[in-house]
Order: sequence, then C-alpha cells, then structure tokens
Amino acid sequence: MLFHSSIRKELGRSFGATLVVLVTVVMTMTLLRTLGEASRGTFNPADVLIIMGYTVLSDMPTILSMSLFISVLTVVTRMYRDSEMVIWFGSGRGLLGLVGPLLRFAWPILLVVLTLAFVILPWSFSKIEDLRDRYDKRGDIARIEPGQFQESANGDRVFFIEKDSRGQQTGKNVFISTQEGNKQTITSARSGTVEVMNGDKFLVLQEGQRLERTTGKNDMTLSTFERYGARVGADDNSGRDYSPSNAKTTLELLRTQNPQHFAELAWRAGLTLAAFNLIWIGLAAAGANPRAGRSTNLIFAFLAFVVYFNLLVLAKNWVESGKAELVPMLLQLHGGVFLLSMLWLFKRHNHWALRLPRRNTRKEGSA
Repeated sequence: MLFHSSIRKELGRSFGATLVVLVTVVMTMTLLRTLGEASRGTFNPADVLIIMGYTVLSDMPTILSMSLFISVLTVVTRMYRDSEMVIWFGSGRGLLGLVGPLLRFAWPILLVVLTLAFVILPWSFSKIEDLRDRYDKRGDIARIEPGQFQESANGDRVFFIEKDSRGQQTGKNVFISTQEGNKQTITSARSGTVEVMNGDKFLVLQEGQRLERTTGKNDMTLSTFERYGARVGADDNSGRDYSPSNAKTTLELLRTQNPQHFAELAWRAGLTLAAFNLIWIGLAAAGANPRAGRSTNLIFAFLAFVVYFNLLVLAKNWVESGKAELVPMLLQLHGGVFLLSMLWLFKRHNHWALRLPRRNTRKEGSA
C-alpha cells in the first residue's frame, strides 16, 4: 500500500536522524568519562578510543530503543498535526491500522537489539575487562611515567625516573623506595638502564647510593655504589581470573544459575522487551495539541523512556537481591506495560471516554 510505504520511509528518515544525534551525544559523554578513568590509572591512555568504541557498542540496545520510540512518536504526531490522520480516519481506518507498517519497519531493529543484548553486549564488556586487566598486570618498567612517582604491581616498590631522550630503556635521576617486611630501602642513582639477564629484567643503576633502615630501630645503613642491579617485575601475561556477570556470555549465565546471573539475564531480556513495548507507547501517546506546543510529546517521550529504564534497573536489583524471581518479574513488568499500552491504544482507537452520570433536575413550574 502506498500510504504504508510512505510511513515506513518517513520512519526510516526520522529513525536515522535520531540515531545519529543520540550516538554523537553518547560518544561525547563516553569519551569524557573514559578520559577521566584513564587519568586515574584505570585504563591505558592509548586505549581510550578503543574502550570508547566498546562502551558505545554496549549502549547500542538502549540507543536503538530510544531512537525507535522517538521516531514512532514524532512521525505519528506529525501526521496528526498535518491532518493526515483525519484523512486516515475518514477512510474508515483507525489507529490500529498503523500497527502493520510499524511492525514491518521495526522488526529488523528489534532483531538487532536482541542480538546486541544477548551476544554483542557481553562481548564488548569482556573486551573492556581484558584491557583493564592487561593494564593492571603491566610490568614495573611499563608503569613508569617520566617525572611521576609510580607504584609497582605488587605495591611494595615506588619508582621515579626521568626518561632520557634516547629511548625507553635508559633514564636519569632514578629513585626507588622499597618496603620488604619491616625493612625499608631507598635507592637513588644518577642514571639507570634496563637490561635482560637470564630472562629477567633488571634496572642497572650507576653512580648512586642506598639507604637501609629497619622499622622500630634508629640505626640506618648508607652505602654508595658505582653499579647496582635491581630486579623489576615483568609483564604478567596470564589470563583474566575474574569475569563480572555483564561480561559473561548468555550460555555461561544459563549454565551457572545464581541471583547475579539471573539479574543479568533479566537486564538483557528487558532491553528487547522494552524496545517492543515502546513502539506501542509511542503510537498510543502520539497526537497534536496546538495549545501545548510541538515539544510536549518529546518531553513525554524522554520522561517515559527514563521511567521505563529505571524500572528495568530496579527489577535487575530486585532479582539480584533475591526479592523477585526472573520469569515472574519479566511477566509483571513488561507484560504489565504491554497490557497498559494496549489498553491505551484501544481507548484511542475506539474513542472510549469516561463519562460521569448526569443528575436529573426538574424544571421550575413542572408538576
């Protein structure tokens, strides 16, 4: 039908424009947050763009759901404002007649949201955790930044080196503070070079001094040296030994059944069910009121989206804490929203109205 085809084309244009705007906003916010985490030492600054890409990819189910909701709401509202819905109603069709073209347009997006929620989302979180773990397990030499005090991987040593311009393997003005049990050692040298001996990395110091003291004692030992080697920690190439629930695949969550895994399953299933329900909420809420202004529906869309997704977070917390079961919670939350949206849609389709009974009053002078 030509009218259905024009609706789907307009929905596609509105969906594409909304998606570009939302992705741009989310990328900007994610970049700022990732830069802040990198400055605190959570991520490698060189991996900021990669982490931002994985984070935006994990947010795509939410972005697609909101884009679909806004596109349905704005397109149908525009049809009301331009009196196209008057022609649609005059031809004997109701609001439910738009369900067909909406479903034909939305089913590929719903399929993408389903794939992202159950497959891509855990994969992206797993990649982020791998980058975080690899950065935490980097060697002592890799931790050193020029002009900054850096702690070793096991926390018992503090380094300070001014890197030389000749490369990363040579530095000057080296300072090392080591705490081993109740023994504290402070070593300083004019220069240092990284050398590999028998497969281990050593920081070879030249022209320095070494100060040793024992906790609880007042005596100290001071020695000078021309050449001194200090073994430094190498990179830990072992695999990640911890995997949060959001970084586990859906099959792993189903194999090991516990409240944390059920909560993550509730979140992933809720993303797809919420995208489906938002279509009908947008269709039922669409309309035009010249006195209210054009931005009223967009404000409602934002508030409805925020409330719905806050309910998703609340439901996830309830399942994780054991206050609710997985299947009953999904039925109550998303099934309840679906029934309310259908009731609202049927009310507008059939023009139901709640009328209060009028009181019969007798006219003056009547018998």
